Amino acid sequence: MTITRKQFLMFAAASLAGAAGAKVVSGAEVVREIGKKDGKRWAMAVDFQKCRWDQGCNQCSAACNRTHNVPNLPNKAQEVKWIWKEKYQTVFRQESDVVNPTLTSHPLSLLCNHCSKPACTKVCPTGATWKREEDGVVMMDWHRCIGCRYCMAACPYGSRSFNFVDPRPYVANVNPEFPTRTRGVVEKCNFCEERLAKGQIPACVENCSERALTFGDQNDANSDLRRLLASRYAIQRQPELGTGPAIYYLI
Repeated sequence: MTITRKQFLMFAAASLAGAAGAKVVSGAEVVREIGKKDGKRWAMAVDFQKCRWDQGCNQCSAACNRTHNVPNLPNKAQEVKWIWKEKYQTVFRQESDVVNPTLTSHPLSLLCNHCSKPACTKVCPTGATWKREEDGVVMMDWHRCIGCRYCMAACPYGSRSFNFVDPRPYVANVNPEFPTRTRGVVEKCNFCEERLAKGQIPACVENCSERALTFGDQNDANSDLRRLLASRYAIQRQPELGTGPAIYYLI
């Protein structure tokens, strides 16, 4: 097979980006890639310039915790997290002296990437986790989870938590509209699939006063998310792994 010089340069650029641990893509590239797909694909964009994690804001995680009965465990080694923060260098592992310090000094909001090709679903022996074909949400069935933690080992993003203890005593105010979990099961962000079913946006997005989170159908050319991705540069976490993350970080 022969390739043109242009194709060779594109392959080389993609390889270098992958080696850096993050992929920076232009809006035009995002739109071209998205335009190849059919059907609905929920995704989220996190805006570095608007997020205030560095100033102590935790509106997104607090709303998520309240909505989904995420426990507040005193032992951080047993922490259960759906949305959490990490340092830029921890997430993207790039040298800080060659990256804009505004970015490297800013903690990032992390959650399940709801990958288009999730590694976690391939290793689950009971089918307790799977991807919905109609919208790309990676789901969990806690009744079918046997606590083997294969999905946690397979996930390259650390997006899943294991309940080492019964989490229910550590939920201050139980939301009766969402099920609590038990000891011995894995859990993670579900993109608020229960709210999506009602035509609502995720709780984290709704409660972010800075409008740092944008959620929508990335396959819809008229969605706010699609227009935002077309106008800004975005980073994805380790796209070279081929998982197809649905979380974009705007820079």
